[in-house]
Amino acid sequence: MALERHWYAPSALSLALLPVAWLFCALTALRRWAYRSGLLAAYRAPVPVIVVGNISVGGSGKTPLVAWLVMLLRRHGWSPGIVSRGYGGTARAWPQPVHADSDPREVGDEPVLLARQCACPVVVAPDRRAAVRALLAQGGCDVVVADDGLQHYPLERDIEVAVVDGTRRFGNGRCLPAGPLRERPSRLQDVDFVVSNGRAQRLEYPMTVNAGQAVNLKYPARVRALSEFIGRPVHGVAGIGYPPRFFTQLRAAGLQVTEHPFEDHHAFEPADLEFPGDAPILMTEKDAVKCRRFASSRHWAVAAQAEVDARFGERLLVLLEERVALRTPQGVIRRGT
Repeated sequence: MALERHWYAPSALSLALLPVAWLFCALTALRRWAYRSGLLAAYRAPVPVIVVGNISVGGSGKTPLVAWLVMLLRRHGWSPGIVSRGYGGTARAWPQPVHADSDPREVGDEPVLLARQCACPVVVAPDRRAAVRALLAQGGCDVVVADDGLQHYPLERDIEVAVVDGTRRFGNGRCLPAGPLRERPSRLQDVDFVVSNGRAQRLEYPMTVNAGQAVNLKYPARVRALSEFIGRPVHGVAGIGYPPRFFTQLRAAGLQVTEHPFEDHHAFEPADLEFPGDAPILMTEKDAVKCRRFASSRHWAVAAQAEVDARFGERLLVLLEERVALRTPQGVIRRGT
């Protein structure tokens, strides 16, 4: 996005947009107050809801953390399901269930990726309340993880997790459109956990997202370590919130990379990946779900593996038990209903 470069460096345009940014922040704060005060009614699901989101636009690492969190919950006896907005999806009706083979053009790229990675129920809708109702109607879920729902206040939440970009932080610290913020940084004082993708500051839990193995898009049985691509040029493709992070990961693995950044959620077509020569084309998993339909043997998806401070998982599980106990008069946690 052309405006984004004005958010992370001194910019006259950013200064000119400050009045609009002040109005944006004020309206956002007013809307949140209206739901918290009960002036506007919010939906309280019959099972606990964990919201994972951020206060800035662009890639902060929410999706890898959501996948990590779902696996954590499952290991400890929970049956999680995921709801998301389905950003970019063109479905004619909502909500929509998402499966590993769903069309990302219909339901969005990140939900399809989560359905493939987590093998749990996933439902998308711009109205997250409708998505939760549809998810629970399927049966079998006893906790909902809402991907990118921090500002979706019509849906009540039991636990809030905010993800911060540990490298870019909050840019110039201004709200949209003068800066990258959806809400002021003070909003983080009210969430239950702050996870930093990169270097963590005080009261934040560190997370790193590492590049894993590469899987061939046309022949998924072909799996290679990144080290097998050392010694020859490769093309790096990233249509994510912050493409340089992916390219840095590839170079850290010793690869010689020609960078091809695209806008976040870019709708890839075959012409986008017609690079001269026969060098391998490595892309993020999020991009790969949109490219499988026309992939050749040159195309590889690089897995993203989140590593999160173990204390975060331990404390979240304890807090979840406490919040669920408050929901029922007898303090009974009903799972798998």
